[in-house]
Amino acid sequence: MTRAALALLLFALSSCASAPPLPGAVPADDWILPGETHFARLWKLTEGGENAEGYWSFAGDRIVFQRRHPQSGVDCDQIYLLRPGDEPELVSTGQGVTTCAYFMPGDRSVVFASTHARMEGCPPPVDFSEGYVWAIRPEYDLWTRDLDTGALTRLTDTWGYDAEATVSPRGDRMVFTSTRSGDLELWTCALDGSDPVQVTDAIGYDGGAFFSHDGKSLVFRSTAFTPGAEAQEQATYRDLLSNWKVRPHSMEIMLIDVDGTNRRQLTRLGRASFAPFFHPDDSKVIFSSNFHEEAARNFDLFSIPVTGGEPERITTYEGFDSFPMFSPDGRYLVFASNRAGAEPGETNLFVAEWQ
Repeated sequence: MTRAALALLLFALSSCASAPPLPGAVPADDWILPGETHFARLWKLTEGGENAEGYWSFAGDRIVFQRRHPQSGVDCDQIYLLRPGDEPELVSTGQGVTTCAYFMPGDRSVVFASTHARMEGCPPPVDFSEGYVWAIRPEYDLWTRDLDTGALTRLTDTWGYDAEATVSPRGDRMVFTSTRSGDLELWTCALDGSDPVQVTDAIGYDGGAFFSHDGKSLVFRSTAFTPGAEAQEQATYRDLLSNWKVRPHSMEIMLIDVDGTNRRQLTRLGRASFAPFFHPDDSKVIFSSNFHEEAARNFDLFSIPVTGGEPERITTYEGFDSFPMFSPDGRYLVFASNRAGAEPGETNLFVAEWQ
C-alpha cells in the first residue's frame, strides 16, 4: 500500500470513528467533564423539556423515550420515537400519562405503560406534603403500538400498577412491575401478556428491571429498609402504597435469576440507587445513584461488578445523570442528563461513545 493510500485509509477510519451514532445528533464533546474518562465522544439527541428513559432498538438505529414538553402542549409524559435525522415522532396516544417504553423484538412495535384508557388528560400533580414521593398510578396498563400500522394492543387490563416493561435480548419474555399481588413486585410474561409469572416476593418496591444479555438474570432496584427499624419503615411503606405512593429515598441495586431464585444485593450505599443496566458482557452493572453527595438531587452514573465491590464513578456532572443503556453492539451509551440545558430542570438525552 502506498503512503498516499495509507493516509486516505487512516482519514476514512478517523472520519468513521467521529461520525454520530444517529444522524442528526449534535456534537457535545464540550460537555464531557473532567473524570468522565469512559466517554470518547458525546452527542446531544434532544432539545428542551424533560426527555428521559431513552432505550435503543434491537438494531441500534433508533431510540424510544418519554418526553414532557409544556412549551409545545405536552404537559405530561408521552412516548416518542427518535428516528435518524427526523423530529421525534409521537408513539403514544397523547392522552393520559405514559412511562417506560421499550422496543419489541424485530423493532416493528414498542411496549409502554399508559393511563389513556382510564383518563384523557394529565393526572393531578403529586402531593409532596408528606415529603418527596413517586406516584404509583393504578390506571397504568401495558400496551404495544405497531410502528407501521399504528395499531394499539392492550396487554394488561387489571386495576393497579402495571408498568416498567422491558424485553429480554433473547426475544422470548418481558419483565414488568405490578401491584397485582398486593405489593410492587417483578413479573415476567410472554410477549403478548400471557403466562404471567411472579419473580419477586419481598416487601418493598421491586422495579425498573432489565434482563442480562444471556436472558438468565434480572437487575433491578429495591426498597432498602434500615436494619433494626424494618417494622416501622415497612408499615410506612404499606401505608404510602395504599395511597398509590412510594418514597424512593433509599433503594439498592439487586440481582435475581429470572425464575425468582438466587436473589442477592449488589449495592449497599444507603441512598437512592436505581436505573441499572448490564454492561455488554454482563460482568458489570451501570446505574444511577446519589450516595456520593449530600445534595439529594445530584445523581451520577456508576459501574459495579456483578460480584460486588467498590462502585466506579462514570459521570461527574453536578446535577442529574441517569437511565443509562448500552447500544446492542456495546459501542455507545445513551443516558439522560441536565447538562447543557437552556434552563434549570431541562433534561435531554445524550449518547456517549464508550471507551
